[in-house]
Amino acid sequence: MNLKINDHDVFVSTGGQEFNPDENVLLFIHGSGQSHLTYVLQGRFLANRGWNVLTPDMPAHGHSDGAPLTSITDMADWYASVLDAAGVKTATVIGHSQGSLVAMELARRHSARVDKLVLMASGLAIPVNDALLDMAKNNQDAAIGAMMDWGHGPDGHMHDHTMPGQSHMIYGSAVMRGNVAGALFADLSACAAYHDGAAAAASIGCPTLCILAGKDKMTPIKAGRKMHAAIKGAKLIELPDAGHMLTGEKPFEVNKALREFLNT
Repeated sequence: MNLKINDHDVFVSTGGQEFNPDENVLLFIHGSGQSHLTYVLQGRFLANRGWNVLTPDMPAHGHSDGAPLTSITDMADWYASVLDAAGVKTATVIGHSQGSLVAMELARRHSARVDKLVLMASGLAIPVNDALLDMAKNNQDAAIGAMMDWGHGPDGHMHDHTMPGQSHMIYGSAVMRGNVAGALFADLSACAAYHDGAAAAASIGCPTLCILAGKDKMTPIKAGRKMHAAIKGAKLIELPDAGHMLTGEKPFEVNKALREFLNT
């Protein structure tokens, strides 16, 4: 599905099903250097079980046009514009990594639009190493290689049955190389500059689920536990063997957690 936002074409995956904006809408928000493909195993699963899935590519990512957005708050407002363009009043918002920062900001800035929140592999802040920022700006292939290495747990470094015929590392690298040059640097810079996570978390009043990865080297689980503790009434699920890219590494566990939370 394609939408027009700020005079730019925006690609939105609906999980292969017809989209109905009036009920059971899920808005998936991808992380730094990612696209709708982060959630391919979640979108299809839930779209075929009665949920209406919206998984946009942010500007300059995947199949979407436009320049990269440069702040977490701008990203949050842009996703509110996605809901407007799709004719959606409210949605359950699901974020991964940087996408969780955006999801929390969306809930703070546009609280009436958010029914529930799911925050995966994230924290109240996502500091970014200066060396990684430099690589993203000047040697993007090296940055992608480093992020694929750090971003996957031990299981993710192997071929396995969770993504038949795929290598987690090669697939992830291909996703990141599918974005416009400069998008990764813009994303990582936005994460590094964002310091309002605690305030955003404190403002959240909707049901929230945090799904954390025990082998996460990019947003260590202790940061995720701090995020969970800062959100009143939030539920917590920890996947001890998952790395940062848990949606691909542990899709069965992630999908089970999502389905159970969405049905409560």
